[in-house]
Amino acid sequence: MKTVERIRSSMLVLHRWTGLAMAAFLILVGITGSVLAFRSKLDRLINPELYVKAPPGLKLLDLATLAERAEQLAPDSRVGYFWVDPDRATMSMVPRMNPATGKPYQSSFDHLILDPYTGRELGRYHMGDIRQGRVNLLSFIYDLHTSLATQSQTGWMFVGSVALVWTLDCFVAFCLTLPRGNGAFWRRWKQAWRVKWGASGTRVNFDLHRAGGLWLWPLLFVFGWSSVMLGLRPVYERVTQHVFDYQSDSNIMAKFVLPSPVEHPWLGWRAAQQAGERLMAEQATLHQFAVTRPYGMAYIAEYGLYTYGVRSSMDIRGNGWDTSIFIDGHTGELRDLGLPSGQHVGNTISTWLWGIHFADLCDSLPFRIFISAFGLLVATLSLTGVLIWWRKRSAHKFLALRRPSNAL
Repeated sequence: MKTVERIRSSMLVLHRWTGLAMAAFLILVGITGSVLAFRSKLDRLINPELYVKAPPGLKLLDLATLAERAEQLAPDSRVGYFWVDPDRATMSMVPRMNPATGKPYQSSFDHLILDPYTGRELGRYHMGDIRQGRVNLLSFIYDLHTSLATQSQTGWMFVGSVALVWTLDCFVAFCLTLPRGNGAFWRRWKQAWRVKWGASGTRVNFDLHRAGGLWLWPLLFVFGWSSVMLGLRPVYERVTQHVFDYQSDSNIMAKFVLPSPVEHPWLGWRAAQQAGERLMAEQATLHQFAVTRPYGMAYIAEYGLYTYGVRSSMDIRGNGWDTSIFIDGHTGELRDLGLPSGQHVGNTISTWLWGIHFADLCDSLPFRIFISAFGLLVATLSLTGVLIWWRKRSAHKFLALRRPSNAL
């Protein structure tokens, strides 16, 4: 029994100090995550000039036409990747090489927004640069949430590392709620799930922290682990590969590494789109899914590959680039297929984690509201933990001040 108590005491110290170390981080990501649950909808309210309403009788332009139009508007850049929604086309732009200097052209923007029905330019901006004003407000909050606004791999890895500690601490916190001693386990553990609202403020705060952590435990773990997936990808991939059938991004892309980037593939956007339509139709028949509409394309010079993405009946998320294929930029041959569900168990789980983390399961508004509220609850749990520590610290200080007077 003494060994068990020593282990529990060590776990309590570990939970206390890791919780305090993560408190500011969890409050930040909880609040920003609550906002980001409505990122696209809020952006439409803040930047209405970057969105259009579908004109009567007009259809969306095809993907190749939009890519070609973007490169006409920004001749010093090429399209990297883009996706098309019914109210706008979002084009990510990559500076071309300046032949005079051998370096990329300088550019004040990396995203170009087009009317998906006419190809008219709606705006351009550098993603996340808050100095450009409200156009980047939501993307700045996103950067704050994912990389502490550093927009760097180091920032992503830091957030991912904290998330890994958070994930492990979920198990420590759960164990601390288990009742000590023998007998009537469920009757005694039931108290940990309750909040004694009529008790003192200190007790209510403690109950909120403990019971709230228990009731929210599955989602706390999911969000912790999905944050590891986003920021500490190698760790996530290694663990998932050991547990499930999983095709990792690193293993997929390792097959396509080239000695040097291919800036000018033999296939242009038009030919790549035609190849994508044909190959995707073949894969839809083979794997028995329905294509809803074309969604986006990309050209990845480092691998000499085009990506062709669609919305399909296999999708789990309401938005996103989930059903896609890789196409050889020279030959137009199929190089790889990525399905959001039903292909590999580990990849299906990953898609679900993406959808939950970004509050986007079938574009459900009730789910977005729920996840937004959950973000605020995460911040509240962290705050109650800090208050527990502060009150205990204050009590210890008070007792320490009283000892000398008692001794006299």
